[in-house]
Amino acid sequence: MPTGNDPAFSQPSPYRMDPLTGDLAYIVPKRQGRPNLPSTGCPFCVGGLEAPEPYDVFAFANRWPALPDGRAEVVLYTPDHDATFWSLGVPGARKVVDLWAERSAALGARDDVAYVLAFENRGPEVGATIAHPHGQIYAYDVVPPRPLAELQRHDPAAFADDAPGPGDERLVATAGGWRAWVPWAPTWPFELLLAPTDPVPDLPSLDDAGRHDLATLLIDVLARYDLVFDEPMPYMLWIHQRPFDGGSWPGARVHVHLAPSRRSTGTQRFVAAAELGGQVYFNPVDPDDAAAALRAVEVPTP
Repeated sequence: MPTGNDPAFSQPSPYRMDPLTGDLAYIVPKRQGRPNLPSTGCPFCVGGLEAPEPYDVFAFANRWPALPDGRAEVVLYTPDHDATFWSLGVPGARKVVDLWAERSAALGARDDVAYVLAFENRGPEVGATIAHPHGQIYAYDVVPPRPLAELQRHDPAAFADDAPGPGDERLVATAGGWRAWVPWAPTWPFELLLAPTDPVPDLPSLDDAGRHDLATLLIDVLARYDLVFDEPMPYMLWIHQRPFDGGSWPGARVHVHLAPSRRSTGTQRFVAAAELGGQVYFNPVDPDDAAAALRAVEVPTP
């Protein structure tokens, strides 16, 4: 991995690796000029700056990209500005899943793309500057360190080792061939991992039933997040899948990480200096208790 001025590159690389920790940074000074909040109206509503025409779901190149050459996209989930993901219902959520898969395939087919990461930051507490329901997609020219570490550390049995079976206290919800559970060692209170029971490597490889089940499970667990404290839950969502670099990744398995930032009603969970400095995380909520609280929520039909 380049450290900033690798001789193999004709110009300084935007990637920089910390020589002490191995952490990777991508230097994007042009994003410093992006607006923090829209000055007039919502750019994601129909007729707005980014969505001039009617749409159901819509993906477009980010005007302030973190990655160049059209490799950073915004994904609009719905034209309804006041919706939540779970209020879309299964049909609406399925459209989002299909768009994630479509854009993963299209971006992954590019010669300059090695990995496609779909993600969402929901709520100003985790950095979302526009309330309209949306996520993003980054198409990297390398496999980023976190999914790479998962791929190198884990074999296909890793999910079987962590995933709870029927009756396990950490199991929260199921939908067809997908399960949602609190990980054995969660970094975030009420953290969830969603994965299919049968190995599927990436979003484009999900069949019709798999996409339906993923949409159904997302609706279920995201509703639980909003209802467990009876207030909107800020969260981070990201999807790990097989790299698109043409390599052999036999252990790759598509899965969804959900990291909510509340530890109790109105109380943020912050990552503090000891955690960043030591990379050992202190979770104040027992995984079994978190799962029990999420299971106890009665989820209404959207």
